[in-house]
Amino acid sequence: MKSSTPNILWHPDPEARHHTHLGRFWDLAEQRTDRAFPDYPALHRWSVQDPDTFWGLCAEFAGINFLTGPDRVKGPDLMPGTSWFSGARLNYAENLLYRRDDHLAIIALDETGATRSLSFSALHQEVAACATALRAMGVVPGDCVAAFIANVPETVIAFLACASIGAIWSSCSPDFGPAAAADRFQQIEPKVLFATDRYFYGGKEFDCRPTLGALRRAIPGLEKTILVPYAPHDDISPEPGCVWWDDFRNPDAVEIEFAPLPFDHPLYILYSSGTTGAPKCMVHGAGGSLIQHRKEHQLHTDLGEDDTVLYLTTCGWMMWNWLISALAGGSTIVLYEGNPGHPALNSMWRLAADLEVSCFGTSAPFIDACMRAGLSPRDFADLSHLTSVLSTGAPLSPAGFRWVHERVGAHVRLSSISGGTDIVSCFVLGNPLLPVYEGEIQCLGLGMDVASLDDSGDEIFGQKGELVCRTPFPSMPVKFWNDPDGAKYHDAYFTTYPGLWHHGDFIEVSDRGTVIIHGRSDSTLKPGGVRIGTTEIYRPLQVFDWITGAVAAALTGDSGDQVVLFVSLTAGENLTADRIAEIKSTIRGQASPRHSPRQVLQVGDVPRTRNGKVAESAVARVLNGEVVTNRDSLANPECLADFVAARKILLARGSR
Repeated sequence: MKSSTPNILWHPDPEARHHTHLGRFWDLAEQRTDRAFPDYPALHRWSVQDPDTFWGLCAEFAGINFLTGPDRVKGPDLMPGTSWFSGARLNYAENLLYRRDDHLAIIALDETGATRSLSFSALHQEVAACATALRAMGVVPGDCVAAFIANVPETVIAFLACASIGAIWSSCSPDFGPAAAADRFQQIEPKVLFATDRYFYGGKEFDCRPTLGALRRAIPGLEKTILVPYAPHDDISPEPGCVWWDDFRNPDAVEIEFAPLPFDHPLYILYSSGTTGAPKCMVHGAGGSLIQHRKEHQLHTDLGEDDTVLYLTTCGWMMWNWLISALAGGSTIVLYEGNPGHPALNSMWRLAADLEVSCFGTSAPFIDACMRAGLSPRDFADLSHLTSVLSTGAPLSPAGFRWVHERVGAHVRLSSISGGTDIVSCFVLGNPLLPVYEGEIQCLGLGMDVASLDDSGDEIFGQKGELVCRTPFPSMPVKFWNDPDGAKYHDAYFTTYPGLWHHGDFIEVSDRGTVIIHGRSDSTLKPGGVRIGTTEIYRPLQVFDWITGAVAAALTGDSGDQVVLFVSLTAGENLTADRIAEIKSTIRGQASPRHSPRQVLQVGDVPRTRNGKVAESAVARVLNGEVVTNRDSLANPECLADFVAARKILLARGSR
């Protein structure tokens, strides 16, 4: 357990209990149960001990529109295998399109400066035009529809059109190579493919048509490709089997036929990163995704009809799915397409100011980059409308917490959040009624029976352990695709701790109920047999402004695991012996001698998945002479050559 309590960076307004969604829900829960919940831990305990009442109340509080009401909220307490809201019929798209007024639904921008916007009324009409066209070509409930597409309004329109019918959506961003995209879409054999013809990133234009041609040839049974133009296309004729968006949609359609579907009807398919094998196809249900997102938006983020939400994401990351669900609360969502650091890192903060964004979501690496660049957004942007900053994708360092508090605004609630593609939501996240402690996630999510377990399966506090969820929750995958007996699904989460969801994160739960994520447990290092989270090695490196990236891995040998740290440096800098000694000394002093790496080597870049996460498993495989499969799942696979060379250096040094 930590020897001291971290600094509190943010306190809730004393009146927050009376004007936040969570406060109102809290009051309603006490009324309905005739119980008093004196603090958040008490409310959380009730939410996991009485899931029927809790999730039923969530659906009511969120105003989820059931076309047919449920027979019961929850089935037998099985994991996996629990049924939720059996007998209910609803439509995800209908819940997001409940408004038909002039309130802004979507603001879309890209790094070229192009801006578009749609009201809820206009969005409803566009979804009607797309859904009618899809129905006319024979798309029915259960058909798969894929998208190789940029983060533009047409993507949201096509997704909601599919959801209105009951077709299953699956998307990836156009920076995926043909092999990486095919690894995903070949498995689900979509009937229709939506695709962008080009995109811009970092000031450069990329033509998607060659990749798209290879992808179309790789997908069996593909009937139609709808091209979404990024620029005027008057002089370009589509290839056979392709049609332009404007020629596809039915502009005369004004109403949407919302199919009444079971609560667990598949909504979309998301994928694992695919760095160690074929990507797993996780099928998420419409009702479970909707109610989980509504809970997180309302109760944990305090979003409503007056909010404008900007989350920096692509269509290949689950945060895109999370963002789109904010329409169900009447919020305005901002779609940004392009490099958030172009032409400079201050661009997104200026954008947040110009659009009066109230909730700004990004990744921990983006915050880290802004901090290292010495930015102070509060000095050049009016962020008075900003109430919360959300960070995910990697653990955020205490220095990152301080930077947001000091350089973005002391009035801003920083919510570090963590969950995953596997649950298309969060296990641990923010809370408008709790303080923000430096370097710590505020709380366990309501309805999420999260615990930290040691190797014996005992719950522990103030120590690092495995993240598990002990009882079912609605946003568990409905199934894995092409997994008829459920064996792949079971093996993914339920073998380490039978009957418990084992997520694969290395976490620490404090006696205050706050949480620290120490990295992935499957990349946990064990020098001398003691487990070390890689984040504990990375955090001390924040003091070195000449380090731009870091990844640690274990070199396995006869004498046990040896920790090797790879660092990338700013242009023109070199890793000298003095700097290596400084790195080791800093890690030793801020963490422990056991955390200090045996070897420190310089590389040009660290490998990342296309979602921006450091691909630690790929480094570990290369370091130990194994083959990295599905290299196209990495955003920068070319950098692996440096790690192959590093392995040779280490072997020559006798580091085995």
